[in-house]
Amino acid sequence: MGGRGTRRCPELFGPGKDKQLFYLFDYCRNQEYFSQEPPSSGGSLSESLRAKLFNARLELIGVLETRPAMVKEVKSGYVAECETVVPQADEDDFDPKSKRLVQRQVTRRLYTQFASMNFENFVVRTHRPVVEKFAKAEAWAKPSDTDKDELAHQIAGLPTQLDRESEDAKRFDLLVLNLQLALSSREPFYERSKKQVVAIAGLLEEKSTISKVRKQMSYIQVVQTDPWWEDVTVPMLEVIRRRLRDLVQFIEKKKRQPIYTDFEDLLGDETEVGFRQFAGQDTFERLRSEAQASLREHFDIDAVRKLWTSEPLAQHDLNDLESILNDNQIGNPEYVEQAKQECESFGLFVRSLVGLDREVARRLFGEFLQGSEYNANQIELINMVINHLVDHGVVGVSILYESPFTDVSPQGPDAIFSAEQIDKITQLLEEIRSTAVAA
Repeated sequence: MGGRGTRRCPELFGPGKDKQLFYLFDYCRNQEYFSQEPPSSGGSLSESLRAKLFNARLELIGVLETRPAMVKEVKSGYVAECETVVPQADEDDFDPKSKRLVQRQVTRRLYTQFASMNFENFVVRTHRPVVEKFAKAEAWAKPSDTDKDELAHQIAGLPTQLDRESEDAKRFDLLVLNLQLALSSREPFYERSKKQVVAIAGLLEEKSTISKVRKQMSYIQVVQTDPWWEDVTVPMLEVIRRRLRDLVQFIEKKKRQPIYTDFEDLLGDETEVGFRQFAGQDTFERLRSEAQASLREHFDIDAVRKLWTSEPLAQHDLNDLESILNDNQIGNPEYVEQAKQECESFGLFVRSLVGLDREVARRLFGEFLQGSEYNANQIELINMVINHLVDHGVVGVSILYESPFTDVSPQGPDAIFSAEQIDKITQLLEEIRSTAVAA
């Protein structure tokens, strides 16, 4: 499947990685194949960072169980080389020295995620039997392959109530986890990840004026040396992950950009091929802009007014909306069809352009706020929902667990609203959305 979004999202793909445009490189002649309209197959959504971390840790547990030869004990003298470390006990050891201890710590981390989940969270609720099972410590004694498959495909991305961690720390966690997983095969990905860790350490060394960085300077320096990497082990990498993860935030984003930039593959000559199925990004964005300007000049038309005031649409209203675009020579049938697919329906596409009347949004949520006392965070989150509705016309429940909403409630709305209130908010958002879909 080839596709892309229309918004230019800053840092969408990581630090300094804004979405600018997109290319499709068809070296396997997919365009020729799919132009003949073969039977379609199901697709899948991109994993969130939370899900990637969960699945990487789950995979690491399995690797540490089945490949003991690849994970040696931390070589003697390593900790001494990095200054004297006060020993910790068992899973709380900040510098694990054996694969068994790393495995226990990673397992405990996953168990803690389950134990911290709110069973009344409406996202968690649909998976409650599995969540309750793995919220018990005994379930992690030796999870079966079936258990791991169930965890990876159903549970990995569920929200938890753990303290919120910075994106920088989590990205570094994922980098080191992938390095630990690649350690056995020494595949090209291992060398790339190794260079990224060394580059991060080099940038951190420049921040020696920061006390937190200075305390870990021996680790920062030793990881940049070739001898350290000659006999590197999973426990050694775990020590570095723990010591440096909270320091990455001190690196300026502009310097951090090349560290997380994907390396380019070496390819042969390319030949440009036109895709009739997809409009160019600039062309489609221009369509959206022109359609938005045109529609906002036609609030006197019944169909546009209905969308703006969240009144139910009929099929003839959708026909009127398409006529507005056609009469103003905006786009063509292919672009309109693309808009329908991207927004799930033409009504939702137009609603995303005209937005929602602020007074209507306030009235709907004003009824929700009546009869109860709400604190400042609750009211602020509702106001953010209203603002999003005014700008974009609809609010999906899932985005309430993303920034900027998590700036108010890091664990999501469940942390500040009751289950009954969450259900009411969900119902309101679905009612608003349904009015943009013709009956």
